[in-house]
Amino acid sequence: MRRRRKLKKIEIRISGLGGQGVVLAGQILGKAAVYDGKNAVQTQSYGAEARGTMAKSEIIISESKIGFPAVRKCDILIAMNQEALDKNLQDLKENSLLLIDSSLVKKVPQVKAKVYEIPATELSEKAFGHKTYANIIMLGALTKITRLVSQSSMEKAVKDTVAEKAAAANLQAYKKGTELIA
Repeated sequence: MRRRRKLKKIEIRISGLGGQGVVLAGQILGKAAVYDGKNAVQTQSYGAEARGTMAKSEIIISESKIGFPAVRKCDILIAMNQEALDKNLQDLKENSLLLIDSSLVKKVPQVKAKVYEIPATELSEKAFGHKTYANIIMLGALTKITRLVSQSSMEKAVKDTVAEKAAAANLQAYKKGTELIA
């Protein structure tokens, strides 16, 4: 009998400004992991004003129990703007994964990580007339790159988390994100 390889604990931080949907993105990702039968914990923090101040969502995904709910060093960092990258880059592990919204991040220092530049805000504005969907585009790219969660679980999590009237547009944004990755 072959033993299934155990998923190590994956620590993810999504960071940006309040209003960019980083908390929503973290909630969706955590839900998708649970739908796939994994353990997940999601925490969030943001400035007192919420909109326009730094915000982050941290998600830990594992097939075993999660003992500590905060991300210490991230395996995956998603930076939705320059300030988010500058403030969180020191917490990215070596040989990890960095996704940046290249619409808003212009200076990426040399890092020992695989870097993906996703023009999420620009694509959201072109496709939907608003930057609101950049976070979901990033989730689509993340899902395609990592296969950390299944596409069906991610789509279900999007539908179950966003308002019903916004579900179709969010699912389109998710699909656009997956299509960006060859």
